[in-house]
Amino acid sequence: MPVQTDSPPLAALYAEVQQFYARHMHLLDAGAAEEWAETFTEDGVFAPPSAPEPIRGRANLTAGVRESAENLAAAGEVHRHLLSMVAVEPQADGSLRVRSYAQIIATPREGTPRLHLMCVCEDVLVRESGELRVRERRVTRDDRPDLRPGTA
Repeated sequence: MPVQTDSPPLAALYAEVQQFYARHMHLLDAGAAEEWAETFTEDGVFAPPSAPEPIRGRANLTAGVRESAENLAAAGEVHRHLLSMVAVEPQADGSLRVRSYAQIIATPREGTPRLHLMCVCEDVLVRESGELRVRERRVTRDDRPDLRPGTA
């Protein structure tokens, strides 16, 4: 397999990916809908297990985060997304396949934090104007089978 000399060394690339996800999840947890959606490509796709169809495009991604933030605020609960075990695989076309474990910690107002969900997150990251962006995201939950069409 030929080595790409124009891509950053793996350690630098890994650090860049980690920084991307830190910012990405901080925006999500803060309810910064537009800013979070901007971390996807314009036609980015997010396939969470809670949606019957993938969510496509920044406008729909923004709407989903807004709704989620409103629901959490009404319930008096804060969610924090923690990514770990991040595995980065550079692809020949310059994209990155990234697989990670996602823990969502839920903390009710004046309550005790608890593990809300444990998921696997599989992303395809691409560069646009030098910035990493999510082109595709697929999330599966450990507590139930993936029932979306074409995943059985």
